[in-house]
Amino acid sequence: MVEALRYWPGVVHAVAPAPVDLAVLPPFFNALLAQLPWWNRDWQVTQVEPAYPCETPWHGAGSGVVEVSVPGAAGCGTEHVLPFSGRVRFRHDRLIRFQAKLGDMLIGPSVAAAGGPEPHPFGAVFSRLMDLRGISVVEMARGSGRSISTIRGLRSGHLNPQREVLAYVPDVLKVSAEDLAAIAGLDPDDGAVVEREG
Repeated sequence: MVEALRYWPGVVHAVAPAPVDLAVLPPFFNALLAQLPWWNRDWQVTQVEPAYPCETPWHGAGSGVVEVSVPGAAGCGTEHVLPFSGRVRFRHDRLIRFQAKLGDMLIGPSVAAAGGPEPHPFGAVFSRLMDLRGISVVEMARGSGRSISTIRGLRSGHLNPQREVLAYVPDVLKVSAEDLAAIAGLDPDDGAVVEREG
């Protein structure tokens, strides 16, 4: 399995890699998808191509962590076939994370308990930026003119980032309003994070 995930013939090598049997990958992906309680097991990954490393390296080569994308196809019978992409992060022979895309639908691990709403992904990035800059919740609340509960809600992902809420956050984080809007997933056509008075 690991050899198949590490088979990257499209990447420049000092020595060309020996061919690997990729037939082990469809059953691997099908087993992962079958663990999802809502997954329609009539849909099966039927074909894969060699994996390729994802664009962003995972904490450098020394960590032993590898992340790859595996393109292919999945179908339900012969009439319903969609493009498939499996994204796998692993270390040595241990799976760390799995995410898949079937057609336009992204399938990934949930954070919330079953039936609960998923936290907004902005929360994890916002928390990381605050932590990297040594900004406490109280300091962020004071500097942005928001309540402590609002900042905690943003950090946890339970509060969706809105332009009005993020008005003075870029000043505290020392990032541009445009960058913060992009991180928050706000539509760039709506302008900056918000027009601020004064």
